[in-house]
Amino acid sequence: MSLLRSFKETLKPCCNSSSFSQPSLSQQPPLPSVINQRKPPKSSLSRQLQRLEHDYLPSTQECHFGNPKFSLPQLKNDAHMHGQQDDDDHQEEAEEEEVKEFGRAELGRVQFEDTGPYEPLVLSSDGEFPIIQVPAYINCRLLAHQREGVKFLYMLYKSNHGGILGDDMGLGKTIQTIAFLAAVYGKDEEYGDSRVLKENQLGQKGPVLIICPTSVICNWKCEFSRWAPFNVSLYHGSSCELILEKLQANGVEVLVTSFDTFRIHGNLLSEIKWEIVVVDEAHRLKNEKSKFYSACLEIKTRRRIGLTGTIMQNKIMELFNLFDWAAPGSLGTREHFREFYDEPLKHGQRATAPERFVRVAGERKQHLVAVLHKYMLRRTKEETIGQLMLGKEDNVVFCAMSELQKRVYQRMLQLPDVQCLINKDLPCSCGSPLAQVECCKRIVPKGIIWPYLHRGSPEGCDSCPFCLVLPCLVKLQQISNHLELIKPNPRDEPDKQRKDAEFASAVFGPDIDIVGGNAPSKSFMDLSDTRYCGKMRALEKLMSSWALMGDKILLFSYSVRMLDILEKFLIRKGFCFSRLDGSTPTNMRQSLVDEFNSSPSKQVFFELI
Repeated sequence: MSLLRSFKETLKPCCNSSSFSQPSLSQQPPLPSVINQRKPPKSSLSRQLQRLEHDYLPSTQECHFGNPKFSLPQLKNDAHMHGQQDDDDHQEEAEEEEVKEFGRAELGRVQFEDTGPYEPLVLSSDGEFPIIQVPAYINCRLLAHQREGVKFLYMLYKSNHGGILGDDMGLGKTIQTIAFLAAVYGKDEEYGDSRVLKENQLGQKGPVLIICPTSVICNWKCEFSRWAPFNVSLYHGSSCELILEKLQANGVEVLVTSFDTFRIHGNLLSEIKWEIVVVDEAHRLKNEKSKFYSACLEIKTRRRIGLTGTIMQNKIMELFNLFDWAAPGSLGTREHFREFYDEPLKHGQRATAPERFVRVAGERKQHLVAVLHKYMLRRTKEETIGQLMLGKEDNVVFCAMSELQKRVYQRMLQLPDVQCLINKDLPCSCGSPLAQVECCKRIVPKGIIWPYLHRGSPEGCDSCPFCLVLPCLVKLQQISNHLELIKPNPRDEPDKQRKDAEFASAVFGPDIDIVGGNAPSKSFMDLSDTRYCGKMRALEKLMSSWALMGDKILLFSYSVRMLDILEKFLIRKGFCFSRLDGSTPTNMRQSLVDEFNSSPSKQVFFELI
């Protein structure tokens, strides 16, 4: 394991070493069971597909899962299935028949209401006045790890510096933040004005700024309305000027804005004397050269709180950027951090690093972790709410491509661009002792992808031919997902559309009439047809099975064009669905989610990720 990966692992149990006194969550007595433990389903997706008896599934020898427990089971009419296996199958069939006849039994739910006594959670020290406490109506609904998170946030606030709440997604970072703010602002009453609001009107306490992704702006306001009576305004869209006037008149306690809006209007908002600033998804602060990072540095408060489940992604310097914003100076200067931590850790994780380098890197890693614990609280789901989580099963289904997809895939592999990469290590045909990639086949002027990438540069680039790897992989992925994706995208520039049309003609070959030519199809029936797409054939059968059982379905895609195809497919099959992508207005997103969660008729929710 590399030191970088080891360092990420070391960051996980930060709750056991934080700078404030708290018991280890792993040492706490187990919480009483509040739900009926749900076991994962007995049958994997592969068995569900086999029962549908369709021939598009790969053979038992070809389709396998990384985890042996998800291997393809034998069919029920196999002569070798006997004993316990027969009993399990009969029991499972009986359960399915019962569900069809009487409906699905309601599963046990995680009970988040009234998880503690109805009493306030005191945060201030004995004898300290005024008493800072989380109101009883909030504290009674907090879980144990959330109370510890609130204490950590207040410790940062009292010390007049910021920090990072780095809990896993789903542990309630939003709720912990609201509970902490309710304590600081004295929201002792569930409804009506608070004692601190009167002080706030006198200018003794400034407003709170929350910066978050556009997609969760409305969610933040909704959560405030559920948990504490704050005066919350959204600084986003056409009402920014009116909200700013209201803010300057001390009519706003909490202002919620988006990353992009703050990047544009940061100079105006930075003039406000904020009491506390919270950045949700704070890993967006990893790039010190971004305009958003520069705008956040101008905020006039030292009480800066970052919320993120991804403390570090790839580089150690990302940590410095994040913590230098939250707690300026906590990790020293940028030069000191690079020399004392970054360089030793980089040198120590090399496979050929001397023992001395590895030892020094280990020492610096432990030192850095100890420093970070003063400004960061990190918990995982396993150590906090593992006993409350419902059963979960992850399955990867390998879908066989259609025969048409296979032919198109093979034609792409024969293109000069791909052949250059496949044969890169073979001896050059010119008789030179060098490999092709180092001699005559470094560039591919007769290809389709290479000339477009190097238009205006016939001699190629320093990375040739490896600059072709990613574009070729993208094309192969598109062929595997849906053949319509390799046709020109009407949203692209004309030059790229011409290149994509040429590529589509080359790989479709004699099958071009079957797919309707190399131009984008506008036919509803063609786009919603699953005959020529292996993944959609599998999806069709799985969704029909899930819908029959009354399950709700979430579909995700990285491609807007794929969402368009899926939408036509869902319409053709009669599914009632909701769609969310970049074109969905911000003020409608939360209502779409709420409608899907509450409406029994909404079967499918699909969105762009």
